[in-house]
Amino acid sequence: MARKKRGPETARIERATHDGRGIAAVEGKKVFVAGALPGEEVRFQRRKRRRNYDEAELLEVLDASPSRIEPRCAAYEQCGGCALQHLDVSEQRQLKEQTLRDNMSRIGEVEPEEWLDPLYEPGDDGSWYYRRRARLAVKDVAAKGRVLVGFREKHSPYVTNMHRCEILAKPLDGLIDALSELVGKLTIRARLPQIEVAVADNATALVFRVLDPPTDADLEYLKNFGNDHDLRILLQSKGPDSVEALEAELPPLHYRLDEYDVRLEFEGTDFVQVNGRVNERMVSTALSLLDAQDSDTVLDLYCGIGNFSLPLARVAGRVIGIEGEERQVLRARHNASLNGIENIEFVAADLSEIEGNESWLRNGCDRLLLDPARSGADAVVKQVRKLGPERIVYVSCHPGTLARDAGELVHRQGYSLAAAGIIDMFPHTGHVESIAVFNKNVKK
Repeated sequence: MARKKRGPETARIERATHDGRGIAAVEGKKVFVAGALPGEEVRFQRRKRRRNYDEAELLEVLDASPSRIEPRCAAYEQCGGCALQHLDVSEQRQLKEQTLRDNMSRIGEVEPEEWLDPLYEPGDDGSWYYRRRARLAVKDVAAKGRVLVGFREKHSPYVTNMHRCEILAKPLDGLIDALSELVGKLTIRARLPQIEVAVADNATALVFRVLDPPTDADLEYLKNFGNDHDLRILLQSKGPDSVEALEAELPPLHYRLDEYDVRLEFEGTDFVQVNGRVNERMVSTALSLLDAQDSDTVLDLYCGIGNFSLPLARVAGRVIGIEGEERQVLRARHNASLNGIENIEFVAADLSEIEGNESWLRNGCDRLLLDPARSGADAVVKQVRKLGPERIVYVSCHPGTLARDAGELVHRQGYSLAAAGIIDMFPHTGHVESIAVFNKNVKK
């Protein structure tokens, strides 16, 4: 029997998730309503049905929460790039901190001895124009009469019809329409699905993903666009190794960590922390919490291009950075040489599968820094006794996997959770970045 289609419904929102979905109980089943706040009465339309819950689109707020504010972005209701612009930024942080608290309690069954104050960039514009790395989708839509450039819509895989973006770092925030017009002139506009953007201290780069070779006329349009807007234009036909700049022999992109007199060079497709201003605060905080001394050996796992490793080498006796991607390791070694740092070593190794006899495990360390991807550091924490660090600082981009790994460290590996808190790396979005400190238990 076909399920009867429901029309619009009304409900009171009981609580909210970290990504801006209000939760209502309707006829004994949870309904997640995107954009609804606790305490509000809303009208909604169910869009996806699950066994234990349904997902819904917010149609109208009938009784608004006093915490609701007017979103800054004109495309906010459609665009999936942000989820929390309708909530004051200080309350966004409270919501994210509660998410971390809930995950620690429910998944890890742990409670830190201290909750750290949220780490964020203060000031009126501290939560805007911060995104220095992004992938913008591109789609030639005849019905709209233009090429759409931007993030995907909230409730569909379609590209949002937007004209600017309030979270993209300058000058990218105001270039959406210009990029739309540019791609609309190209013969390959239907074969150009993505533009990857990178804003460095010294330049802004756009990497155009091209599925067909551009014509000479296309290349001329691209070059002129770069010159007109002071942008570096690069083309990517296949994997990351296929990226080529239209203008050769330009100095590499870079950003600085002035507190440690470190400059890090990177390419347009390399991973760097999205929020440069908060990254500086995060590095400084992580190193302070780790408290490495000049006699210590520090292991930095998932080290990337050296974002934590190189500053650590300024204060520790020896640093070993380990990363699974060879390209990142080569970049990290280059950055060490660039900064004249010699008490550091970078190794390429798969940290998702650990046999237990790796050399970096056998040698141990005094301090350990973890900065894994969303999947967390499960394999590492299960082997942490072989490393034996006195202190661990764990930087996480997913509260669920951090909580899981915290439970392993506390309940089975002999560590206590000294402190934890959020890092507001992605204001106005549902992403929750966190930091936690673990101390090795002293045997009595």
